[in-house]
Amino acid sequence: MSKEKREMKAKAKQEKKQAKIDAKNAKIQAKIDAKNAKKQAKIDAKQAKKDAKLQKKKRRRHWGDRRDGRRVKAPGLQTIMAYLWPRRTECEVFLHDTIDATELLQYLERRNAEHPDYKTTLFHCAVTGMARMVKERPLMNRFIQGHRLYERDEITISFVVKRKFADNAEESLMVLTPSDEDTLDSISQRIVGNVRETRKSEHSTGGIDAVLDAFAKIPRPILMVVVRIIRWLDFWGKNPKALTDGDPNYTTILTSNLGSIQCPAVYHHLSNYGTNSIMITIGTLHKEEVIMPDGRKEIRDVVDVGATLDERIADGFYFARSLKLIKHVFANPELLEKPIGEESGFTY
Repeated sequence: MSKEKREMKAKAKQEKKQAKIDAKNAKIQAKIDAKNAKKQAKIDAKQAKKDAKLQKKKRRRHWGDRRDGRRVKAPGLQTIMAYLWPRRTECEVFLHDTIDATELLQYLERRNAEHPDYKTTLFHCAVTGMARMVKERPLMNRFIQGHRLYERDEITISFVVKRKFADNAEESLMVLTPSDEDTLDSISQRIVGNVRETRKSEHSTGGIDAVLDAFAKIPRPILMVVVRIIRWLDFWGKNPKALTDGDPNYTTILTSNLGSIQCPAVYHHLSNYGTNSIMITIGTLHKEEVIMPDGRKEIRDVVDVGATLDERIADGFYFARSLKLIKHVFANPELLEKPIGEESGFTY
C-alpha cells in the first residue's frame, strides 16, 4: 500500500472518529438544551401563575365594588355632589373644539396608498385616540352610580351603526373593548369587521339588539314595571350581563360619527341610566383658515369635536387637558401605530 493511500485511509478513519465524537457531543448538547428548556418552561409557568395570581388579587372585588367597576374613595366634594345632584344629566359639561387634522389626513393618504384594499378612516383614528386618552387619563374611565364613585377595569367605546343609509333603516349598537396591545391597525380591522358583519343582515342578529327587540314586544303596563325593576337594579349595580353587555349606556365613551352623514359636532345629552359618563360627537371634515404658531395664516383641514361629560367624575381642567391629548395624536399620527398601553410622551 502506497504512502498516499495510507494517509487517505488514516484521514478517513480520523474523520469517522471525529464524526462519532461530534454526534455524541451533539446528542449530549441536545439533552442539555432539552433539560434547560424544560427547566425554563417550569420557571416561565411558575412566573405566569404568579403573575396571574397577582393580577387576580389586584382585580379581586371588595365590599362595595360592582361587577363593572371598583369602588373608589371619593373626596368630600365629589361625595356630596353625588347626593346633591344624583342625576347625570344635572351635571353635564359640554366642550366644543376644532382639531387640526391636516397631518392626520396626509398620514392616512400614505397609509391607504400602501394598502388600497383596506381603507383606514378618520373615525378609526379618532376611536384609537380616544382609547389612548382614557388609558393615559384614568379619571376619564370613572362613573357615578348609586351615589358612589367607581372606576372600570377595562376601556369600552361604543357607537351606532346604520344598516343602510336610508331613513327607515334599522340601527345596531357596536361596542369595542381595546386592550393595551391594540394599535390603529387592530382597532381599524375590528371596526370594519364588526360593521360588515352587522350590515350583512337588515335586521338584528343578536346581542343587546335582540334583547331590546324582545322588550319592545311586552305590553306597556308590564314593561313599565319591568323598567322600574331594571332601574332599581342599575342603582345597586345588580343588572344581569345580558342587559349590560353590548349596551352603550354601560361603556366608557359613547361616540357618534356625525361627519359620515354630513352633520356638525352637536351637543348630545348623557343618560341617567347606566354608567356612561362621556359622549363625543365628531363633525364634518372641512377647510378653515388657521393662524399658525409663527403668525402665518394657512388653510387647513379641520374637524369639529363636541364632548359632553359628567363633571362629578373629574373637574373641567382635567377634561380640557385630556382632550389636548387627542389633538396631540392628530398632530402626530405615528403615535397611532404604537400600542395604546405605551406612553405617548405628551407633556401637558
